[in-house]
Amino acid sequence: MGPLSNQIAYRPYELKKMFDINAGKNDSVVTDLVFRFVTMVSATDVLAVRSCMEVEAVWLNLLGELHHIPVAPVGLLPPSAHEDNDSKDSSWDTISDWLDKKEKESVVYLAFGSEVRPSQEDFNELALGLEQSRLPFFWAIRNLSVDGNGDSIELPAGFEERTKGRGIVWSGWAPQSKILGHESVGGIVTHCGWSSVIEALQLGRALIMLPFIADQGLNARLLEEKQIGVEIPRNKEDGSFTRDSVAQTLKLAMKDAKGQIYRDKAKEMTTIIGNMELQHRYVDKFVEFLENHMMKITKESDN
Repeated sequence: MGPLSNQIAYRPYELKKMFDINAGKNDSVVTDLVFRFVTMVSATDVLAVRSCMEVEAVWLNLLGELHHIPVAPVGLLPPSAHEDNDSKDSSWDTISDWLDKKEKESVVYLAFGSEVRPSQEDFNELALGLEQSRLPFFWAIRNLSVDGNGDSIELPAGFEERTKGRGIVWSGWAPQSKILGHESVGGIVTHCGWSSVIEALQLGRALIMLPFIADQGLNARLLEEKQIGVEIPRNKEDGSFTRDSVAQTLKLAMKDAKGQIYRDKAKEMTTIIGNMELQHRYVDKFVEFLENHMMKITKESDN
């Protein structure tokens, strides 16, 4: 097994946030989650993981060593090209018309899924950093609320007017696969949910990473170590970030010469994630493993 990195770890603000959030709801939530995971693993014959050896062999091997059970990567399960191909989607006509007018790989796409709840302060800094970067952008916002309390998040005063023509703020659902697949899109500002990462890298898009919850921070650190993406710097103690760091990271990932390595590495990932034959082999091997395992159990029970 290769050397392990000490950079792939939760940061102080992430740990504090996990415990603070859960403490407000139920003091025992974190303990319960850990207990359930340990109990589950102790009674498990195999761990199936949505990953592949080409991406994180060292960590998959370590997982097996720690728990003393087989770890079966089932592949990255990238979406098929036709999964987001609804010809009746009228919103796509509007979006594609706008994207068609932009230069190749010049647009940065922003999306944080349905569960991330940035604070108003984070939202402001992100918006103002995006404005400061001067990059063309398409920002999909799914009716986010501040801290989940139902209060709507507001864009900084005058933001849309100042960025008119250069960017679009799209309220509601957006066809992410189609947007990422458009040739004018060069990168994505992502929360580092694993599905979004896979979808973006399947198409070779640069990653500008801003993780918020759960495993997102670890995903970001793994990808940054491999120079596949760039994480927007945060204060390690309180998790705050500035508009300047947002603008600098965006420009680094999208157009600066120093960021070429990240763009190249992201494109290289298409040979792994976009290789459907490779990914399907992982599924086939997992099915074969399950069939053999069931035969073994049946044989043992008969004896």
